[in-house]
Amino acid sequence: MKRLILFVVFLSFNLTANSILIKSGQIHDGQGNSFIGDILITDNKIVEVGKFLNSSSAKVIEARGKPVTPGLISPISNLGVVEINALDVTNDDEPDFFGPGFSVFNAFNPHSTLIPWNRSNGVTSSISTPGYSSHIFKGMGSFFLLDGNLDITGDPDVAMYSRIGATGGSRAETIQIMESLFELAKNKDGVEIEELLETTFASSLDMQLQDIEALSRVVNKEIPLVLEVNRASDILQALRLKKEFDLDLVLMSVEEAPLVLDQIQASGVSVIIDPMDNIPDSFDELASNIKLGGILSNAGIRVMFSTQRSHNYHLMRQGAGNAVAHGMNYSAGIAGMTSSVAEIFNIQNRGSIKEGNFADIVIWSDDPLEPSAYPTSVIINGDEMSLATRASRLTERYTDKRDLPSAYKH
Repeated sequence: MKRLILFVVFLSFNLTANSILIKSGQIHDGQGNSFIGDILITDNKIVEVGKFLNSSSAKVIEARGKPVTPGLISPISNLGVVEINALDVTNDDEPDFFGPGFSVFNAFNPHSTLIPWNRSNGVTSSISTPGYSSHIFKGMGSFFLLDGNLDITGDPDVAMYSRIGATGGSRAETIQIMESLFELAKNKDGVEIEELLETTFASSLDMQLQDIEALSRVVNKEIPLVLEVNRASDILQALRLKKEFDLDLVLMSVEEAPLVLDQIQASGVSVIIDPMDNIPDSFDELASNIKLGGILSNAGIRVMFSTQRSHNYHLMRQGAGNAVAHGMNYSAGIAGMTSSVAEIFNIQNRGSIKEGNFADIVIWSDDPLEPSAYPTSVIINGDEMSLATRASRLTERYTDKRDLPSAYKH
């Protein structure tokens, strides 16, 4: 009798489980492998990857040899925390009170119109980050799924963001303040917090308890520090700070990185670059190079991608294609938008197509590194997403030829 009950429960589970079977896709798994195969998804997980898979209860999506990749992950964005840059009331990414301890997590809006736009272009998750800050440390970024659910899936405060150079102030003072704050955070244990906050240095910078706690997470290597830096000499200063304080460091932008390639390689840091940015925007970027992505990747440095086009974070795909066109390995280009981001920012069970991972998957019309390609299916946490956006709905509304009231079209 017990066996019969267990069988009925098992059968009921299989009948009600949400299953999808992707057939015959050109799978780029995010970890350097490419092959024709099938992917079986049950509920929100990938349960099997292989060939000639079958399931009597799964919805079948025929990929027919089209490229299949993990969902793209933007390592830096303002998705969900900024709607219109020029309209302050829609911006939640700039602190007035906190510095390093500022967190964007609680401001995330899963119904932002910018989320469907990026999702329909293959971005299934992102790290949303602080914007401008008068403080040297801008605050912490958080990871979010872009599934549009009010029941938000994400990880708060996965990295801290900062910058050296081209800020309008002395970079020498910037580096000195960084050193002093790292020392303060490193030695905070055993010191009364009121005493810590009342030190001349902390007080002059209006440091709060949350600021020191956040910096403590950085010096204890609980979260990485993402440091935007371009000038070769500043990159060396950043690497010195990494060594001196044993930081988990990620360098961003690094336009002059080829001038100090050996030092970056030896340090073991990863980088975030915009491969479309090869024209100097400041005196910090005089050695900009269109081949930057290939140079870094071929030296064994892990590369991720950003874009200067605010809100259009899916354009990192075009940047990755540009990097591959100028010397980067194709698999490294895919990894730079998927598995590398997940691994570097400690995003668990995402970023690659393998058994046991969450099912964040994109099926593409063509090579995803070609700008003309587009997603034909986007799956997040095992659920198929609508590819409709505000733009597509407006297009439908104003081109609909049905006999509808005039108010509908005006």
